[in-house]
Amino acid sequence: MYQPKKTKYKKYHKGKINKKTNSLITLNFGDFGLKALEPGRITGKQLESVRVNIKRKLRKYDQIWINVFPDTPLTSKPLEVRMGKGKGNVDYWVSKISPGKILFEVSALNKKLVLQCLKSAAHKLPLKTCIIQR
Repeated sequence: MYQPKKTKYKKYHKGKINKKTNSLITLNFGDFGLKALEPGRITGKQLESVRVNIKRKLRKYDQIWINVFPDTPLTSKPLEVRMGKGKGNVDYWVSKISPGKILFEVSALNKKLVLQCLKSAAHKLPLKTCIIQR
């Protein structure tokens, strides 16, 4: 599971994601990409399941790049605990996604296979995405 080795603070505010991104809106490495169409949060487990899904369908000499990293901790209190007594422990790590950001990039020779694996990977994500190509 993805999580940072070290952070400046242990716990952060969740924050809002409501504006379009200016970074990573074009393909830098691969020929095909998965682009987010709406704002949201992606957990480390979801990123890992998408990566495994794409790697299973592609051959060993095809490449994949992940452009996002979960660096924001989300906390939660244990079940059946009364209110108060401070903020809960870190439960999982998320990456804030703005609309227009490219999440994954893939370079492969077989176009049909890449489109099929990116489409199946998009079903694992909690937000709407589209497939773009160079």
